[in-house]
Amino acid sequence: MNFSNIFVQLQNKETVLITGASGLVGRHLLNRLSHTDCHIIAICRDIPQDADPRFTWVSCDILDIITLQEVMKGVDKIYHCAAIVSFNPKMQKEILQINVEGTANVVNAALENSVKKMLHVSSVAAIGESEGENKIIHEALEWKKENASGYGMSKYFAEMEVWRGISEGLNAVIINPSVILGCADWDKGSAEIFKTVYNEFPWYTQGVHGFVDVKDVAKAAVILMNSDVLAERFILNGINISYKDLFFKIAKSFNKKAPHKEVTKFLSEIIWRIKYLQEKFTGKPSILNRRTARTAMAKVEYSSEKLKAFFPDFTYTNIDETVDRITKELQVKYALKVI
Repeated sequence: MNFSNIFVQLQNKETVLITGASGLVGRHLLNRLSHTDCHIIAICRDIPQDADPRFTWVSCDILDIITLQEVMKGVDKIYHCAAIVSFNPKMQKEILQINVEGTANVVNAALENSVKKMLHVSSVAAIGESEGENKIIHEALEWKKENASGYGMSKYFAEMEVWRGISEGLNAVIINPSVILGCADWDKGSAEIFKTVYNEFPWYTQGVHGFVDVKDVAKAAVILMNSDVLAERFILNGINISYKDLFFKIAKSFNKKAPHKEVTKFLSEIIWRIKYLQEKFTGKPSILNRRTARTAMAKVEYSSEKLKAFFPDFTYTNIDETVDRITKELQVKYALKVI
């Protein structure tokens, strides 16, 4: 593909590039930006069969420095969404390579091509932890390596590449979403929560975590990109809610039996070990491992006050509306039977 020809033909339009365009956040950004007059370049490793023809799709791995440099010529703005989201220890090497080295490549290409602004999609996994119980996590907390998962480390070091780019003259801003809820492949990622509840998994925990609608992530990303805010990071968190309450809401929306057995700390240690052994025998990765089991027991709350301070009119989608929309989309996607 001749990228220079694309630029010449569309040089009068603002050009926006989205990495990871086929992913959950990338797809919602495309949808949100489709109503604008900008030229959109959507890059991903594998172009989906139902790729929207309104966008310029390019097959590009962010580890491919040459293609990345070429496709970024003439680009005005970048939404960097490409990343691997996994807590599977077996994927540690790939996670670090894509999330850290890939982000470094995107930053370098943006600097080389004088991109006007970049928005980096990070995670609350790159935010430091508060000391003690019942303390709200905010953007200024110090990150500590000893408390981080492999995924958390990858997102933290990816952010360091963005801050390095900022020090070298790149205009950039960072968002740190909590657990993103949206309709996606429910065999992996956060959508697996919905599959677990649909299959009437009987267990729940009283652990608390932050969750945010993918539509709100895309909305906040566009608002920040089009603002004059630079060199800042923002937690995006729609609600802090217990897994029990979230599971109950999903079960109600699916008209399924809600979880009815509480997992104690002792039981969680047994269950993740059983799942680990099952994974060894079947070869099928489980959403439940030592880290995810312990995370499900923890009570962690995130503050979204900084974003509200910068943009007082910004509002998050109600969690009931989010759950109902996603369950309906999953019913269509997987032809689910709901009584």
